[in-house]
Amino acid sequence: MKRFLVMLMRKPQLDPAVIPLHQAFLAALREQGRNEMSGGFADKSGGAYLLRAESLEDALEIAHSDPAHTSGGWDVTVYEWNTH
Repeated sequence: MKRFLVMLMRKPQLDPAVIPLHQAFLAALREQGRNEMSGGFADKSGGAYLLRAESLEDALEIAHSDPAHTSGGWDVTVYEWNTH
């Protein structure tokens, strides 16, 4: 599997009720061995998680099913990450 950095930047219309749904989504990914680490930025502008997926298409499909994305409250960007 490859690694992908998923960056989430909060939008002004963010609904705080979505945050627990997003956290549950990340917990489910951790249980599947797909989320290596995650966390919010200290300035509360957003956060990131390190996702394991077979391809960029797979990573995008997973990230776009995140409540953070489906709610429209965050801008979500996915980068393939070549770690060493």
